[in-house]
Amino acid sequence: MKRTFIIAEAGVNHQGRLDTALKMIDAAVAAGVDAVKFQTFKAQRIISSHAPKADYQQQTTDPQQSQLEMVRMLELDESAHEKLQTYCTENGIFFLSSPFDLESIDLLLRLGMQVFKIPSGELTNLPYLRKLGGLKKELIMSSGMAHLGEIEDALRVLTQAGTRSEDITVLHCNTEYPTPFEDVNLRAMMTIKAAFPGIKVGYSDHTPGVEVPVAAVALGARVIEKHFTLDRNMAGPDHQASLEPAELQSMVTAIRHIEKAMGNGIKRPSPSELRNKPIARKSIVAARHIARGHIFTPEDLTVKRPGTGINPMRWDEVIGSKAERDYQADDIISF
Repeated sequence: MKRTFIIAEAGVNHQGRLDTALKMIDAAVAAGVDAVKFQTFKAQRIISSHAPKADYQQQTTDPQQSQLEMVRMLELDESAHEKLQTYCTENGIFFLSSPFDLESIDLLLRLGMQVFKIPSGELTNLPYLRKLGGLKKELIMSSGMAHLGEIEDALRVLTQAGTRSEDITVLHCNTEYPTPFEDVNLRAMMTIKAAFPGIKVGYSDHTPGVEVPVAAVALGARVIEKHFTLDRNMAGPDHQASLEPAELQSMVTAIRHIEKAMGNGIKRPSPSELRNKPIARKSIVAARHIARGHIFTPEDLTVKRPGTGINPMRWDEVIGSKAERDYQADDIISF
């Protein structure tokens, strides 16, 4: 990854409809992201009948509906996954999906997926982590709700199972939809980077707007993940914490600008500003008429634009030297 890898998180914002998911791929391609990511699961395998909804899910979906019932409506079957992967390939964008159970890992393996995304909720799922680690694939792991020690434990499982540290990217994340800005704690991404040498870091964002992902790139995020939707007014748990297509495109543009702006860290004039250097800088010039042979005094000289003559930092060299010709006021002094 020579530049930030931008993932447009379609998640379950397709509402369980293949036609909507295909339209989301079109929107992701138009926005210029690198990958579009879905979620692979069977609700019955991952959610018990007693599991409550999160507060944000209660507010954005039918409060009488259980979490299991809500999520069951958002499933995509294996045939849909095959169509989505094929459509991504045809349109030149990476197909990614987060598996939420062991069988879903197998499904994505059958599809030939080479990069696996571990959602925050599976960071403490030992059998799941062990299986993914044993695949020896590129892994991107979100760390929402986690302490640093839990990240360390998960990384140990993945690497002991066979995945190389350099093939793992940990995304700092806050699992609230939308995330209040005061809860982002973006500096924690740098803490993760310092704590685990060799691990790449990135950021999975659930804040409103695009400012925080752009800031994360400036801090060194190698991967950015952001939820998007075709319409924030659609019914469903994640739409209100998602970007609409035009906003997603704006985020991508801003990130690519920031990447260019970061530069190489060497402080020197850029090619674009060199032409302004003689215009903006100044030279030592005559403050009044000066006759040839005169010994320059401070009263004879001043500093003015353009900067095509003697650099004013050499002022002390000029004072006390002899004028080699006559000068009128504003003439550039020369040796």
